Amino acid sequence: MPSSSESLSAASAVRDRLRRAVDAALEAGRKKTDKGAAIDEHQPETERLAYLATEAAAVDALLEYAKAAGSNDLFAGESAAIFTAMVASRARSLAAEHALGVPDGLLAETLDSAELRDFLRAGLEDARIVELGRRVVEGRGTPDSWLEAEEHRMTREAVRSFAQTEVAPHAQELHLKDDLVSDAVISKMGELGFFGLAVPEAYGGQGMGNLAMILTTEELSAASLAGAGSLITRPEILTKALLAGGTDDQKQEWLPKIAAGEIMVAISVTEPDTGSDVASVKVRAEKGEQDGKSGYFLSGAKAWCTFAGRANVIAMLARTDPDPKKGGRGLSLFIVPKDPFPGHSFLMKQPGGGTIEGKADRTPGYRGMHSYTMGIERYFVPEENRVGEEGRGFYLQMNGFAAGRLQTGGRATGLSQAALEAAAIYASERSQFGRPIGDYGLTRYKLGRMAVELAAARQLTYHAARIFDVDEGRALEPAMAKLFACDVAVRTTQEAQLLHGGWGFAEEFPVCRYAIDALVLPIFEGVKPILELKVIGRSLLS
Repeated sequence: MPSSSESLSAASAVRDRLRRAVDAALEAGRKKTDKGAAIDEHQPETERLAYLATEAAAVDALLEYAKAAGSNDLFAGESAAIFTAMVASRARSLAAEHALGVPDGLLAETLDSAELRDFLRAGLEDARIVELGRRVVEGRGTPDSWLEAEEHRMTREAVRSFAQTEVAPHAQELHLKDDLVSDAVISKMGELGFFGLAVPEAYGGQGMGNLAMILTTEELSAASLAGAGSLITRPEILTKALLAGGTDDQKQEWLPKIAAGEIMVAISVTEPDTGSDVASVKVRAEKGEQDGKSGYFLSGAKAWCTFAGRANVIAMLARTDPDPKKGGRGLSLFIVPKDPFPGHSFLMKQPGGGTIEGKADRTPGYRGMHSYTMGIERYFVPEENRVGEEGRGFYLQMNGFAAGRLQTGGRATGLSQAALEAAAIYASERSQFGRPIGDYGLTRYKLGRMAVELAAARQLTYHAARIFDVDEGRALEPAMAKLFACDVAVRTTQEAQLLHGGWGFAEEFPVCRYAIDALVLPIFEGVKPILELKVIGRSLLS
């Protein structure tokens, strides 16, 4: 087996060939789609290009991490080399099927070169992946990723301690009973500053940026996706919208309360017949007055509003311009106050007669927060609760969604980590045919691949967080992190479930919860096909 430095050097050379081929494929896609204008006429090809470019970005992120980490992460070099080989192999198969549009001459220099074929044979050798899997079993999971900054290491340690003592012991019961996240957990998270990690210090937050927020999300999600991991996502989405478009008064009013965990936030965009096509939102916001105060009366129906019952405010996208031809330009974003309600349904009544009635939709997983379908009847919201100018809500919501997608990358890696650890522990303790199942080659092979993909998903997400710290207008990198990390979470949790055999299907085992919870990840914050076509594909091809 080559040394770590030799592996990284060879992988970097292959990465360069892969990048040249991907760039050529994207250029061919731009020509075919008229710079993205005809994406809908070429959806399968756009999906292929978006996913391949995402995997190539993950290769970049993992290789750069492995070089920086060096001996601080002894898994990193092997993981980077194996993952580079996995992605290059898939790209080579697509090229062989003439599905990329890369010129033959360039293919001969890149994906079909003798050097690349040699690298693939070594990088995908069964024994190499089995050996990595052996180390995963021996370590009962993989070691923590290396973090350069001490504040990030301390953040991870503090959140992990909280998650293991305050969240994990109650996670299974919360799932089985479909209970609501306890106020005690919310209160303690607020006291520890978890809700204000990315809120500027001027507004009561810690101003630590997006990587600290991702590390927090990861650790909480490893303990419970719905019982803790998703609690800071919705406040984060509203925080980004306020920072991008709110007035000084709005920021002073809402951000300190969000940072302290005094108010819980729900996000309401989706409607019963409007999902990914956000610009087609129909809930009306009609100007009017109530008790001498100017504002808006909201009416219509919303769906899949997570945490709407418990939330103190709902960030709701509504149509202020009744002309449907205005699309997204006719939408505005409102902060809608309400009382918190326990249980699976609620009815909020205003003295003036306005109502919001919600009923939780039963779901097989992601329990603890509850997602509601809501009917809204002339619910009054004062004008000062409109975030930004009329007609700017679509932009603010999309910017908030980028933050939500970034967080979902963290949620996915946290869940994957929990599943990998559960599988490694079970493999070391469960014996069949006279040996622990972790002694068998196929078990190790599966665990090795799981560890490699998780490492790539994590570093792609961390990379996106660092970019988002510099420019929160970037939508591409958070979308890529969300797309890839969520797919990895689905694969990892299902493999972990299979490694548990029949017990993986028993609800008493957390791995069953992991597999069920993971299924929602490719759906929310941008369902997978829309993310590939309308966000990543459009960004890459336009």
